[in-house]
Amino acid sequence: MKLTLGYVPLTDAAPVIAAAELGFAQEEGLDLTLSREPSWATLRDRLALGHLDAAHMLAPLAIASALGLSGPQASLAIPMALNLNGNAVTVSNTLWEAMAPASDALDDVAEAFARIAGERAAAGNPLTIGTVHPFSSHSYQLRHFARRGGCDLDACVRIVAVPPPDTVDALRRGLLDGVCVGAPWNSVAVAAGLGRIAALCCEIVPDCPEKVLAVAAEAADASGPLVRAVHRAGLWCAEPGNRNALGTLLAERGGFASVDAPLIARTLGGALIVDAQGTERTNPAYLRLGAATHRPDPDQARWLVAQMVACGQIAPGGDEAERAAALYRPDTFEAATGA
Repeated sequence: MKLTLGYVPLTDAAPVIAAAELGFAQEEGLDLTLSREPSWATLRDRLALGHLDAAHMLAPLAIASALGLSGPQASLAIPMALNLNGNAVTVSNTLWEAMAPASDALDDVAEAFARIAGERAAAGNPLTIGTVHPFSSHSYQLRHFARRGGCDLDACVRIVAVPPPDTVDALRRGLLDGVCVGAPWNSVAVAAGLGRIAALCCEIVPDCPEKVLAVAAEAADASGPLVRAVHRAGLWCAEPGNRNALGTLLAERGGFASVDAPLIARTLGGALIVDAQGTERTNPAYLRLGAATHRPDPDQARWLVAQMVACGQIAPGGDEAERAAALYRPDTFEAATGA
């Protein structure tokens, strides 16, 4: 069976890249071709229009696409989740110096960010902060971060959508004061001397739903071989002993534009260098892959819809939460994997 699977180059695309490149898909009888997409909007449209058979996809965007809230309405199913967490808030060196938080503790950093955001907004020169798509956990995590410091993001900050691989160049060109993006792009920005990782999103919203495997709804019942291949690949990716090999695989064959393999491997283990001085910070929950993350949980869809309501993307009181929950197919996952 020939399938084309779209992805955006991020560390959490590891299970689908490994499935295609390490033989897991072939062992399940699949001829799996990967399609590197330049942005989430492009991936969303190509999946909706049938140019892709499956996709590594932002969970909120899959829901929004299926509900007709973003791009062409798509008939989708989610037979598998791919990971939890994986994002961070990175600010420019100039912004970090202005913030001068009392410590690296999350509350101190959030309060310092809120103070500068308020000052800049009052002066008519609001901060410009990037997120990868309006329908993304990044957007919701950024709001939780700002609220933690007492900042009304809508009132104080200009939010723009930037594709993950373009965030580093946007910081370099001074188009962004900061960004909430997934690994490895925060670490790439730090390595380039362009910014400071200010906050780990796994500490803002622990175990936040992130990427899913999305397929056409009519193909859900036949997705067992793909689900098994990606599930097996995800188990391999989660093994600590495979991190260096996986970092090399992603750097060489994942379309990561010359990102160093050791840098990617560090993001897999949550061992991050957060500034140009080499300050290290480790959180094993930074990016969670593997068996505990793969079963698609309808409650995650309900939580994501609640975030959409909270930021005004969906009106309250509708049936969107249950419609979103119905997209998640734990029955398909369990039938395919026995897990």
